[in-house]
Amino acid sequence: MTSTASTTDARAHARSQAAAAAVANPVLPDGVATTKITWAQRIPAGGYANVVLGRGTRIRLGDPAGAACGHLLLVRADAPWERLNVADTVKVPWQAYLADGHPLLSDQGRVLATVLADTSGHHDTLCGPASEARGLLRLAGTKQGLEPRDIAPTVSFFRGVRVESDGTLIATGSAGAGASVDLLVHLPVIALIANATHPLDDRPATDLDVIAWSAPEELTATHNSDPEYQRAVQNTEQAWAAALTLEVSA
Repeated sequence: MTSTASTTDARAHARSQAAAAAVANPVLPDGVATTKITWAQRIPAGGYANVVLGRGTRIRLGDPAGAACGHLLLVRADAPWERLNVADTVKVPWQAYLADGHPLLSDQGRVLATVLADTSGHHDTLCGPASEARGLLRLAGTKQGLEPRDIAPTVSFFRGVRVESDGTLIATGSAGAGASVDLLVHLPVIALIANATHPLDDRPATDLDVIAWSAPEELTATHNSDPEYQRAVQNTEQAWAAALTLEVSA
Protein backbone atom coordinates (compact mmCIF):
# COMPACT_ATOMS: atom_id res chain seq x y z
CA MET A 1 0.00 0.00 0.00
CA THR A 2 1.31 3.47 -0.89
CA SER A 3 2.43 5.45 2.14
CA THR A 4 0.80 8.80 2.87
CA ALA A 5 2.75 9.46 6.06
CA SER A 6 4.41 12.59 4.68
CA THR A 7 3.00 15.42 2.59
CA THR A 8 5.28 14.40 -0.27
CA ASP A 9 3.96 10.82 -0.24
CA ALA A 10 0.37 12.04 0.16
CA ARG A 11 0.76 14.34 -2.84
CA ALA A 12 2.23 11.56 -4.96
CA HIS A 13 -0.59 9.23 -3.95
CA ALA A 14 -3.27 11.81 -4.73
CA ARG A 15 -1.77 12.55 -8.13
CA SER A 16 -1.55 8.86 -8.98
CA GLN A 17 -5.20 8.41 -8.05
CA ALA A 18 -6.21 11.35 -10.19
CA ALA A 19 -4.18 10.07 -13.14
CA ALA A 20 -5.78 6.65 -12.87
CA ALA A 21 -9.32 7.94 -12.58
CA ALA A 22 -11.46 7.56 -15.69
CA VAL A 23 -13.30 10.85 -16.12
CA ALA A 24 -16.47 10.35 -18.16
CA ASN A 25 -17.92 13.34 -19.95
CA PRO A 26 -21.50 13.70 -21.16
CA VAL A 27 -22.20 13.71 -24.87
CA LEU A 28 -22.76 17.29 -26.00
CA PRO A 29 -26.09 18.08 -27.70
CA ASP A 30 -26.27 18.24 -31.49
CA GLY A 31 -26.58 21.69 -32.99
CA VAL A 32 -25.21 23.54 -29.96
CA ALA A 33 -21.89 25.30 -30.47
CA THR A 34 -19.26 24.31 -27.93
CA THR A 35 -18.68 28.01 -27.26
CA LYS A 36 -22.21 28.22 -25.82
CA ILE A 37 -21.69 25.35 -23.35
CA THR A 38 -21.32 26.81 -19.86
CA TRP A 39 -21.18 23.63 -17.78
CA ALA A 40 -21.14 19.89 -18.36
CA GLN A 41 -20.75 17.01 -15.93
CA ARG A 42 -21.45 13.29 -15.70
CA ILE A 43 -22.66 12.53 -12.18
CA PRO A 44 -22.09 8.90 -11.12
CA ALA A 45 -24.43 6.91 -8.90
CA GLY A 46 -24.20 8.26 -5.39
CA GLY A 47 -22.80 11.55 -6.67
CA TYR A 48 -23.97 15.12 -6.58
CA ALA A 49 -23.36 18.46 -8.22
CA ASN A 50 -23.94 22.12 -7.48
CA VAL A 51 -23.77 24.93 -10.01
CA VAL A 52 -24.97 28.50 -10.41
CA LEU A 53 -26.89 28.97 -13.66
CA GLY A 54 -27.71 32.32 -15.20
CA ARG A 55 -31.06 33.48 -16.54
CA GLY A 56 -31.56 32.18 -20.08
CA THR A 57 -29.57 28.98 -19.52
CA ARG A 58 -30.89 25.78 -21.05
CA ILE A 59 -29.99 22.70 -19.03
CA ARG A 60 -30.29 19.13 -20.27
CA LEU A 61 -30.42 16.15 -17.91
CA GLY A 62 -29.67 12.85 -19.63
CA ASP A 63 -30.05 9.21 -18.67
CA PRO A 64 -27.44 7.47 -20.85
CA ALA A 65 -27.74 3.98 -19.34
CA GLY A 66 -31.42 4.04 -18.43
CA ALA A 67 -31.42 3.99 -14.61
CA ALA A 68 -30.35 7.46 -13.48
CA CYS A 69 -32.43 9.26 -10.87
CA GLY A 70 -31.77 12.99 -10.78
CA HIS A 71 -33.16 14.76 -7.71
CA LEU A 72 -33.21 18.48 -8.47
CA LEU A 73 -33.59 21.47 -6.16
CA LEU A 74 -33.48 25.04 -7.49
CA VAL A 75 -32.68 28.00 -5.25
CA ARG A 76 -32.75 31.57 -6.54
CA ALA A 77 -29.11 32.64 -6.63
CA ASP A 78 -29.70 36.35 -5.99
CA ALA A 79 -32.35 35.73 -3.30
CA PRO A 80 -31.62 32.31 -1.74
CA TRP A 81 -34.66 32.44 0.55
CA GLU A 82 -36.73 31.86 -2.62
CA ARG A 83 -36.59 28.27 -3.83
CA LEU A 84 -38.44 25.54 -5.65
CA ASN A 85 -41.87 24.86 -4.20
CA VAL A 86 -42.97 21.42 -5.36
CA ALA A 87 -46.50 21.85 -3.98
CA ASP A 88 -47.09 24.96 -6.12
CA THR A 89 -45.33 23.33 -9.06
CA VAL A 90 -48.09 20.70 -8.96
CA LYS A 91 -51.00 22.86 -7.78
CA VAL A 92 -50.78 25.99 -9.94
CA PRO A 93 -50.63 24.21 -13.34
CA TRP A 94 -53.31 21.71 -12.19
CA GLN A 95 -50.97 18.85 -13.10
CA ALA A 96 -48.85 16.50 -10.98
CA TYR A 97 -46.99 14.96 -13.90
CA LEU A 98 -44.16 16.90 -15.52
CA ALA A 99 -44.23 17.35 -19.30
CA ASP A 100 -43.34 19.93 -21.94
CA GLY A 101 -44.28 23.44 -20.85
CA HIS A 102 -44.56 22.63 -17.15
CA PRO A 103 -43.14 25.35 -14.85
CA LEU A 104 -40.98 24.66 -11.83
CA LEU A 105 -42.35 27.35 -9.52
CA SER A 106 -40.85 29.09 -6.54
CA ASP A 107 -42.63 29.75 -3.26
CA GLN A 108 -43.24 33.30 -4.56
CA GLY A 109 -45.21 32.21 -7.60
CA ARG A 110 -42.35 32.81 -10.01
CA VAL A 111 -40.98 30.50 -12.70
CA LEU A 112 -37.50 29.27 -11.83
CA ALA A 113 -37.44 26.95 -14.84
CA THR A 114 -39.71 25.51 -17.53
CA VAL A 115 -39.63 22.01 -18.98
CA LEU A 116 -38.92 22.54 -22.69
CA ALA A 117 -38.45 19.02 -24.02
CA ASP A 118 -38.89 15.56 -22.54
CA THR A 119 -38.20 12.17 -24.10
CA SER A 120 -38.61 10.27 -20.82
CA GLY A 121 -42.02 10.97 -19.30
CA HIS A 122 -40.90 9.15 -16.14
CA HIS A 123 -40.56 11.74 -13.39
CA ASP A 124 -41.85 12.40 -9.89
CA THR A 125 -43.09 15.46 -8.01
CA LEU A 126 -44.75 13.58 -5.16
CA CYS A 127 -42.25 11.59 -3.09
CA GLY A 128 -39.25 13.84 -2.57
CA PRO A 129 -35.73 12.52 -1.98
CA ALA A 130 -34.91 9.47 0.13
CA SER A 131 -32.28 9.72 2.86
CA GLU A 132 -29.31 9.09 0.56
CA ALA A 133 -30.34 11.79 -1.90
CA ARG A 134 -31.17 14.24 0.87
CA GLY A 135 -27.71 13.74 2.37
CA LEU A 136 -26.10 14.39 -1.01
CA LEU A 137 -28.19 17.52 -1.51
CA ARG A 138 -27.11 18.80 1.89
CA LEU A 139 -23.47 18.33 0.88
CA ALA A 140 -24.10 20.11 -2.41
CA GLY A 141 -25.90 22.93 -0.63
CA THR A 142 -23.11 23.40 1.88
CA LYS A 143 -20.77 24.29 -0.97
CA GLN A 144 -23.15 27.10 -1.90
CA GLY A 145 -23.48 28.46 1.63
CA LEU A 146 -26.81 26.75 2.29
CA GLU A 147 -27.77 24.97 5.50
CA PRO A 148 -29.61 21.64 5.96
CA ARG A 149 -32.84 23.53 6.68
CA ASP A 150 -32.58 25.06 3.19
CA ILE A 151 -32.95 21.66 1.50
CA ALA A 152 -36.58 21.58 0.46
CA PRO A 153 -38.50 18.81 -1.38
CA THR A 154 -37.24 18.12 -4.88
CA VAL A 155 -38.47 16.92 -8.23
CA SER A 156 -36.98 13.63 -9.44
CA PHE A 157 -36.22 12.90 -13.08
CA PHE A 158 -36.09 9.51 -14.85
CA ARG A 159 -37.94 7.47 -12.18
CA GLY A 160 -41.69 7.68 -12.71
CA VAL A 161 -44.52 7.65 -10.17
CA ARG A 162 -48.27 7.51 -10.82
CA VAL A 163 -51.23 7.81 -8.45
CA GLU A 164 -53.83 5.04 -8.45
CA SER A 165 -57.53 5.82 -8.03
CA ASP A 166 -57.32 4.85 -4.35
CA GLY A 167 -54.39 7.23 -3.77
CA THR A 168 -51.66 4.58 -3.85
CA LEU A 169 -48.36 5.75 -5.32
CA ILE A 170 -46.97 3.34 -7.91
CA ALA A 171 -43.43 3.39 -9.29
CA THR A 172 -43.42 3.19 -13.09
CA GLY A 173 -39.69 2.74 -13.65
CA SER A 174 -37.61 4.42 -16.31
CA ALA A 175 -38.01 5.12 -20.00
CA GLY A 176 -34.77 3.36 -20.94
CA ALA A 177 -31.32 4.39 -22.08
CA GLY A 178 -30.87 7.70 -23.84
CA ALA A 179 -33.83 9.64 -22.41
CA SER A 180 -33.40 13.33 -21.64
CA VAL A 181 -35.26 16.35 -20.33
CA ASP A 182 -34.47 20.01 -21.06
CA LEU A 183 -35.19 22.94 -18.73
CA LEU A 184 -35.02 26.68 -19.39
CA VAL A 185 -33.83 28.81 -16.45
CA HIS A 186 -35.88 32.02 -16.01
CA LEU A 187 -34.07 33.47 -12.98
CA PRO A 188 -30.48 32.96 -11.80
CA VAL A 189 -30.49 29.77 -9.74
CA ILE A 190 -28.31 27.51 -7.70
CA ALA A 191 -29.00 24.01 -9.01
CA LEU A 192 -28.42 21.20 -6.53
CA ILE A 193 -28.51 17.74 -8.09
CA ALA A 194 -28.19 14.30 -6.49
CA ASN A 195 -28.08 11.03 -8.42
CA ALA A 196 -29.45 8.39 -6.05
CA THR A 197 -32.22 5.84 -5.75
CA HIS A 198 -35.89 6.81 -5.52
CA PRO A 199 -38.01 6.16 -2.38
CA LEU A 200 -40.30 3.83 -4.36
CA ASP A 201 -37.67 2.42 -6.72
CA ASP A 202 -34.51 1.12 -5.05
CA ARG A 203 -32.76 -0.08 -8.19
CA PRO A 204 -29.13 1.09 -8.21
CA ALA A 205 -28.70 4.35 -10.08
CA THR A 206 -26.55 4.74 -13.19
CA ASP A 207 -24.77 7.82 -14.56
CA LEU A 208 -26.64 11.11 -14.91
CA ASP A 209 -25.50 13.60 -17.54
CA VAL A 210 -26.02 17.33 -17.03
CA ILE A 211 -25.19 19.91 -19.71
CA ALA A 212 -25.94 23.64 -19.62
CA TRP A 213 -25.66 26.19 -22.40
CA SER A 214 -26.60 29.80 -23.04
CA ALA A 215 -29.99 30.18 -24.75
CA PRO A 216 -31.43 33.61 -23.81
CA GLU A 217 -33.49 33.71 -27.00
CA GLU A 218 -35.68 30.98 -25.53
CA LEU A 219 -37.01 33.43 -22.91
CA THR A 220 -39.04 35.32 -25.51
CA ALA A 221 -40.84 32.22 -26.82
CA THR A 222 -44.26 31.09 -25.55
CA HIS A 223 -43.75 27.69 -23.96
CA ASN A 224 -47.19 27.34 -22.40
CA SER A 225 -50.38 29.29 -23.18
CA ASP A 226 -52.20 28.40 -19.95
CA PRO A 227 -53.23 31.53 -18.01
CA GLU A 228 -51.63 30.22 -14.81
CA TYR A 229 -48.29 29.85 -16.57
CA GLN A 230 -48.55 33.25 -18.24
CA ARG A 231 -49.30 34.91 -14.89
CA ALA A 232 -46.28 33.20 -13.29
CA VAL A 233 -44.06 34.38 -16.17
CA GLN A 234 -45.36 37.92 -15.70
CA ASN A 235 -44.51 37.73 -11.99
CA THR A 236 -41.05 36.50 -12.92
CA GLU A 237 -40.36 39.23 -15.45
CA GLN A 238 -41.51 41.94 -13.04
CA ALA A 239 -39.21 40.60 -10.32
CA TRP A 240 -36.29 40.45 -12.73
CA ALA A 241 -36.90 44.01 -13.95
CA ALA A 242 -37.04 45.23 -10.35
CA ALA A 243 -33.80 43.41 -9.52
CA LEU A 244 -32.07 45.04 -12.50
CA THR A 245 -33.33 48.47 -11.43
CA LEU A 246 -31.88 47.99 -7.95
CA GLU A 247 -28.60 46.82 -9.42
CA VAL A 248 -28.31 49.87 -11.66
CA SER A 249 -29.17 52.32 -8.87
CA ALA A 250 -26.77 50.73 -6.37
